[in-house]
Amino acid sequence: MGFRVPREGCKVAVIGGGSSYTPELIEGLAVRREVLPLTEVVLVDIPEGRDKVEAVAGLARRMLERAGVPAKVTVTFDRRRAIEGADFVINQFRVGGLEARAVDERIPLAYGIVGQETTGPGGFAKALRTIPVVLAVARDVRELAPEAWMLNFTNPAGMVTEAVLKHVAGVRCLGLCNVPVAIQRAVAGQLEVEPWRVEIDLVGLNHLGWITAVRLDGEDILPRILSLPVVEAEFVRNIPGAEGIRPLLDALGMLPSPYLQYYYFHDRLLAKMKEEVASGKGTRAEQVMAVEKEIFRRYRDPDLAEKPPELEKRGGAYYSEAALDVMVSLVGRGDGPVPDDAGQAPAPGSRDPRDRRDRHIVNVVNRLDDTPGERVLPELPSDVVVETPCFIGPGGARPERGTPLPLSVRGLVQAVKTYEELTIEAAVTGDRRKAFLALLAHPLVPGAEAARGLLTDILEANRDHLPQFSRT
Repeated sequence: MGFRVPREGCKVAVIGGGSSYTPELIEGLAVRREVLPLTEVVLVDIPEGRDKVEAVAGLARRMLERAGVPAKVTVTFDRRRAIEGADFVINQFRVGGLEARAVDERIPLAYGIVGQETTGPGGFAKALRTIPVVLAVARDVRELAPEAWMLNFTNPAGMVTEAVLKHVAGVRCLGLCNVPVAIQRAVAGQLEVEPWRVEIDLVGLNHLGWITAVRLDGEDILPRILSLPVVEAEFVRNIPGAEGIRPLLDALGMLPSPYLQYYYFHDRLLAKMKEEVASGKGTRAEQVMAVEKEIFRRYRDPDLAEKPPELEKRGGAYYSEAALDVMVSLVGRGDGPVPDDAGQAPAPGSRDPRDRRDRHIVNVVNRLDDTPGERVLPELPSDVVVETPCFIGPGGARPERGTPLPLSVRGLVQAVKTYEELTIEAAVTGDRRKAFLALLAHPLVPGAEAARGLLTDILEANRDHLPQFSRT
């Protein structure tokens, strides 16, 4: 049965509404008010975040008023009240806040591993804190808003989405990331063409993907893109390009996600992180905390009624585009071609007003609904989540037919997916043995002694957020 927004408009619940990213979402809702009529945005946070969420709510109200959108913005610390009757539930929260992220980034450095919030031991720690909370949110959605779509931006997005789809049956959930959209927009900017003319193919996992094709008006121009200077600079805002990446690109013949530099250029980035910490500049989380002080000072300005330019320093570019374009497609008001029964897009210009489906790169289960037993990525299990192009319409997401993983990246993807599966099991059960095996399986962890030490330090540092481990 297809998804339809009520005639009177939709209710959007934002779990983590006090995030500095929320004004980007509000801006996107205002821009799309004709195709996605809005009645209410409910910003959900924890009492400790009252000051921030109230500042965000005030700015959101001014932004919607200036845009002429007659929707109310409310704040609540009661998650269930916000979810009840919602049409969309957007997850964008951070358990433990930026302070916990800073700890995630510092612990791995002592073991000679990059400290990053989604990659390696830092992402492991974040997943342990986050997955139980997201599962509780998903159970509330299933009970109180069973027809709603749950859109997950909370990192590590692939693992979090997989946990929901494995452990909370019946919830409509898609995992989203701004990186594919940011890359597509960066390519369009370099080519000086409209973004809708550029289409990309991606293979892999969230934050572990490779662009295998870039089509301009249907013609694959990836070799041309790989030669652009921008790939050595900054394809995604706040993630600098890797110096000397050209030989790697020539060998791969693909464009890696910026997060892959933590694997391909690990030692260089580790040295840089250690240098920044030693110099007093701090980890990325500590740098973001300083940026956010200014951002929230601006949000509290009663004369501000638009997203401030300071938000660009925070990162997360194209966050609202990633979220809102998918939402528009889910309500059947997009503008993309309808795929045929084999999951392939028809020729440009083909449209069916009864069932519009648009193409987006999202995190979904690794199987093709129309062909039992077939998987998007044949090398991975059918119940795991992958990041892949999908056609999205009121009936949900239909993945394109996948292709085998290139041999050059197959082993890395399989190793990281093994780590992800074990991490999800550990987060859900509180099983220390599974947690140890998860770290041991990660390609960046150099052996059993490091895995054991990391686990001890991570569990101790996050003791208040990991009650499941106190029972084992």
